[in-house]
Amino acid sequence: MLIKLKKARTHQEDRLLALWLATSAGLLNAIALGAFGFFPSHMTGNTSQLSSEVSSTDLSDVLFFGAIILSFVSGAIVARVIVLWGIIHNIRLVFSQILLVEGVLLAGVSLYEMYFHSFSTNREIIIFLCGLMGIHNSTSTQLSSGRVRSTHITGTLTDAGIALASVMVAMLRRDYSKDTAAQRSQLKTHLTTLFSFITGGIAGLILFRWFGFHAMLALGVMLVLVAAFFIISISRRVRRIRLSHSK
Repeated sequence: MLIKLKKARTHQEDRLLALWLATSAGLLNAIALGAFGFFPSHMTGNTSQLSSEVSSTDLSDVLFFGAIILSFVSGAIVARVIVLWGIIHNIRLVFSQILLVEGVLLAGVSLYEMYFHSFSTNREIIIFLCGLMGIHNSTSTQLSSGRVRSTHITGTLTDAGIALASVMVAMLRRDYSKDTAAQRSQLKTHLTTLFSFITGGIAGLILFRWFGFHAMLALGVMLVLVAAFFIISISRRVRRIRLSHSK
């Protein structure tokens, strides 16, 4: 799921990726809404809000929404640079390592909010979470070659609509080609992403109401554990292969 091999990825791998990363994105998005009244992944809305704030006289709001967009884009850039570095140095665990660092950072900001929460720092925390969302979305997008965008629901809905239309037309034409099967598989992947994000969003709001910032901490720990599991399991597998070849 978190390893990009030379062979083509299967839709089953992408659906598992969507199940984990889109759900976690939905969880964080909803927890941030409950904590700060703000969606850190909703860049379409934030960009629209920036446009409307430009016409106002409140410079601080203009700078805030500008910083949000810049943070998200910066997160995507950082993830891309790290992935390129991993490709150049043939580090197959680079995606797992990015997810591990993201989980650690999320756990760290959760602990800060648990013990030092202050309304005066809400905007800084929101900007930081937007950066993490940029990393999250960029990682899933690169790993799946664009088939899974864990936070970009507008694009996923568009892609799902295109795939659904293709499948419906193929059914009317009784087209049973490989292309039709691929479109059907892609539709299932998009629907998995949408379902995971929505389910994560519902669960995130409920968990924040029950546990507060402990829910955000648990999400960070979960990301760390998932990444660590893949890092350890793949490292052991590679070590066994090397030992078998050396004998």
